[in-house]
Amino acid sequence: MTSRKRLSLDLTPLRTSRDFRLVFTGGVVTSFGSFISYVTIPYQVAKLTDDPLMVGLLGVCELAPLLIMAFVGGALADYLDRRLLVRGSELALALVCGLLLINSLSAEPHLWLLYIAAFLTAAIAGLQRPALEAMVPRLVTPEQLPATMALQSLGAQFAQLFGMPLAGILLASVDLAWVYAIDLGTFVVSLICLTLVKAVPPPPAADRPSLSSVVTGLRYAKSRPELLGTYLVDINAMFFGMPSALYPFLAERLGGAGVLGLLYAAPAVGSLLATLGSGWTARVHRHGLMVLVAAAFWGVGITGVGLSHTLWFTLFCLAFAGAADMISGIFRMTLWNQTIPDHLRGRLAGIEMLSYTTGPLTGQLRSGLMARTSLGVPGAIWMGGVFCVAGCAVLGALLPKLVSYDGEHGMALKKAADEEWAASAAAR
Repeated sequence: MTSRKRLSLDLTPLRTSRDFRLVFTGGVVTSFGSFISYVTIPYQVAKLTDDPLMVGLLGVCELAPLLIMAFVGGALADYLDRRLLVRGSELALALVCGLLLINSLSAEPHLWLLYIAAFLTAAIAGLQRPALEAMVPRLVTPEQLPATMALQSLGAQFAQLFGMPLAGILLASVDLAWVYAIDLGTFVVSLICLTLVKAVPPPPAADRPSLSSVVTGLRYAKSRPELLGTYLVDINAMFFGMPSALYPFLAERLGGAGVLGLLYAAPAVGSLLATLGSGWTARVHRHGLMVLVAAAFWGVGITGVGLSHTLWFTLFCLAFAGAADMISGIFRMTLWNQTIPDHLRGRLAGIEMLSYTTGPLTGQLRSGLMARTSLGVPGAIWMGGVFCVAGCAVLGALLPKLVSYDGEHGMALKKAADEEWAASAAAR
């Protein structure tokens, strides 16, 4: 019984925090719809162009606004009510989904509108994600952070696991308009949940949004090499090992549109299994080392995807990669929340967002370009996995402070920084 309890998922944050339950519920529902559209938009571009590079260019459209809006969103999250910022952004995302729905109803859907929607979605997400990530730790106790991060990930995995296969089924059986309509309906639930959450005001004496406040966040990140290390590890893994732009073309080789959702959802199966057994992570303090090792195993799984010739083994490798990514993510998020003072959480969340989004978005372009060479789709995938593993080995050698990071020491430093800021704010 004790062994099973140590391995099982800790549900304490859901039991003790009403506001976290609301945020969790709304997030799962809206993520479910968003994952449906996440599959649908690349599929629609692939059908309109039959070109992997054109699908990969969606990543460029999303990356450009993120490079700016993540910093803006981070600065705003440290100055405004984080709940209001998240809710306003959610409403804006619903309007973009409505634009996709209208475009799908056209006799000849416009390709350029899909790129515009990708651009706008990324820009709005740049405002929302830092506020959301800075808000959630305020809803639970510091001791509950590892469990909270695991639950947040579990919600996303649940949405991915059911949303993406459903997208494949819908794409094979109904008009695109119905697919986007389902996504639009999920925003109603999330907006109601966010409205019921209590206000999450900014820290006392919060810095006004400005270039200097952004620079303050960057300086703090630079002063913590273990933080920079997690960003670099994630960028390396996703740039080389995120071939999602090639899934529509991989699906054609393995069974058609009906299996497309399975390819997108397979990593979530592994992530879900890893999350359900994540109780052991709370007893591990070498978070940086675990981030590196797990990221390398992600690369191993992606290498297997590229070398596979059968659907079942491809799905197995994707699930294996998803489990590794989940372990890396749990330790990465825990390290972030153990080291970042509350008054800087929004700005650092913006930097974090760039780390875990620039890799996948540029990785889509990389995989699309490589697939157009003699390597083809399989070669672009397995070679990226090999580079991911090699990159993790190099980063481990170059970042000794990341490898040696100890969570207990990180919590002590964060507590001291929070107390110093509170004393400084009281004196103003």
